[in-house]
Amino acid sequence: MGKYFGTDGFRGEANVNLTVDHAFKIGRYLGYYYQKENHHPKIVIGKDTRRSSYMLEYALCAGLTASGADAYLLHVTTTPSVSYIARADDFDCGIMITASHNPYMDNGIKLINSKGEKVEEALLEDLEAYLDSNEELPLAKRDKIGVTVDYTAGRNRYMGYLISLATRSYKRYKIGLDCANGSTWQMAKSIFDALGADTYTLADRPDGLNVNVNCGSTHMENLQKLVKENHLDVGFAFDGDADRCLAVDEKGNIINGDHIMYIMARYLQEGNKLGNSKVVTTVMSNMGLYKALEERGIGYEQTAVGDKYVAENMRENGHLIGGEQSGHIIFGRLANTGDGLMTAIKIMEAMTETKLSLSALAAPVTMYPQVLKNVIVTDKDETLECEEVKAAVKKAQEELGSNGRVLLRKSGTEPLLRVMSEATTQELCEEKVDAIIAAMEKAGKLIKVK
Repeated sequence: MGKYFGTDGFRGEANVNLTVDHAFKIGRYLGYYYQKENHHPKIVIGKDTRRSSYMLEYALCAGLTASGADAYLLHVTTTPSVSYIARADDFDCGIMITASHNPYMDNGIKLINSKGEKVEEALLEDLEAYLDSNEELPLAKRDKIGVTVDYTAGRNRYMGYLISLATRSYKRYKIGLDCANGSTWQMAKSIFDALGADTYTLADRPDGLNVNVNCGSTHMENLQKLVKENHLDVGFAFDGDADRCLAVDEKGNIINGDHIMYIMARYLQEGNKLGNSKVVTTVMSNMGLYKALEERGIGYEQTAVGDKYVAENMRENGHLIGGEQSGHIIFGRLANTGDGLMTAIKIMEAMTETKLSLSALAAPVTMYPQVLKNVIVTDKDETLECEEVKAAVKKAQEELGSNGRVLLRKSGTEPLLRVMSEATTQELCEEKVDAIIAAMEKAGKLIKVK
């Protein structure tokens, strides 16, 4: 993880940690970087609904065009749509302005390469060096100065692509959509209406300040209520930039990313389409998922936390399904990044083709109780290497045996450690997590439990 760019882009409070000057310089560098002999760079930009997204968009455009690149504007759209268009329309790269599930005062800049994947580490390292330097890049002159282009057609084409993925009409299905006052506020209803669903929407009135506020994939209560009160067949909740999706079944139960990976892997297996493919998870997936996969004879692999690492594993090994418990789900042959709207459509495919309810599809997965606590420490690396802390982790794991696990890791997006435990009871989880935190405190490493 670099100084500015973490596992999910450059993120921080707008005009505090991530300023308009940062955005301008990022635009300047990318416009310069993608120039080749007799080549005029084309870069596509999308944004979410945050008030600061417009400011950062204009700054990026100014930097890009000043360096001689053309900026194509998708306007308010989703992160996966930028990935799709960057790949499908031969752009040099894509930029998404978003802080995903964070509150409105935060924002971020995600960089996507011409294949629709997160950009290479080497480029990020060079970009970060430029951000901290006083280097003067050449300015474009005369007809070499770039232009901005309205590219809403790209967003519409992406929506058409998603609609084309549906295998059946959603007529007779009542579907709830929580748009998180974010990127899907117009797109989600349009797509599901086009597919024949009877749609019910929540959080589809963004004002620049209400993205993710008591809504979306991090606040599922209102969607659960909507589904139960209106007797809906299913509900889908997206986050601010719609690269993740969680669901609510017809009984009002939350269906998380682990459930979704199981449902889709089993659906492919039963249709003889899974082959030797494994399910790619991160270390944060629940033991209940692994046990359910084992019962079906479906293999799995684990990566570090971050959909970036899941995507890399899938590409290298040709796996078809991967993702995170939080709802980042990647469909290997259809996309190179997590896509919330695609996830919802694929869940509907499993439901319509099997004619089973979502609760029935998810039933084989029994989630183990899990406790996760975030801890601010004096030094993350020193704490991880502290003998007392390592001994506490080892003891906790030995006591749980095969009926649970503990995990201590660094956050990829925040300056803290995460302590997690899974066990047969909530009490056991709490006990093991608290024992590890107590060891940190005894060793003089603990500042506070966040």
